[in-house]
Amino acid sequence: MASIDKRAGAQPTTGPEQGPEHDAAASKAAADHALLEAFGGVWGMIDTTVPGLVFVLIYTINRDIHIAAIAALGLSLVLALARLVRRQTLKHAFSGVFGVAFGAVFAMMSGDAKNFYLPGMLYTLGLAIAYVISALAKYPLIGLLLGPILKENLSWRTRNPGRLVAYTKATWAWGIILLVKSAILFPLYFWGNATQLGWVKVALGIPPFLLCVYLTWIFLAKAPPPIDVIAEMEEAERAEKAERAAGEAANN
Repeated sequence: MASIDKRAGAQPTTGPEQGPEHDAAASKAAADHALLEAFGGVWGMIDTTVPGLVFVLIYTINRDIHIAAIAALGLSLVLALARLVRRQTLKHAFSGVFGVAFGAVFAMMSGDAKNFYLPGMLYTLGLAIAYVISALAKYPLIGLLLGPILKENLSWRTRNPGRLVAYTKATWAWGIILLVKSAILFPLYFWGNATQLGWVKVALGIPPFLLCVYLTWIFLAKAPPPIDVIAEMEEAERAEKAERAAGEAANN
């Protein structure tokens, strides 16, 4: 039942018809959720941080590379199975498993515990460079990643310049923050010991990620809303079908 405010000028409101403000709020909430999930969410942070924590903790205690590496890899597999049981996406879990597996192999084959962290460090550096290059090329990586999730595809490049600016700023933020992270870790890799590198890498796991996500959210919150090109295509298809049906009816 619609509730009617009897004060002058008040309009009736209904449950299902909340108006543009409600639609905008729902769209924003969906976008915020999509933003966090696109980068792995809480489970993604666990997948990428906890195995490294286990490795450095065990290695600090007993200085046994093999035990530490096997424990970290085993935990990574357990986390992936937990995602499978919970029917969550395995994309981030598998990337975590592969990263830990490569690190474990490098560390055990070389006999240097620092090499456990090298694959992840190289990946972070490569990703930082990719962010910077994509921003310079005006194809910001954050836009390429979030565009399909937010149903705008590449419309932000040609039809929504405000979002192009926001995506470019967000991409620069990711690139710069990851470059700073690399600038801290690589000197420790070359001149520090494995324990120092491990604890610093764990400490630099979640905070930079959260800062990047927060800055991305800030930039996008100030940008124009995404253009739902999927809805536009569906509407165009409905209009075409209606026009075709009207033409067939007229011919009959």
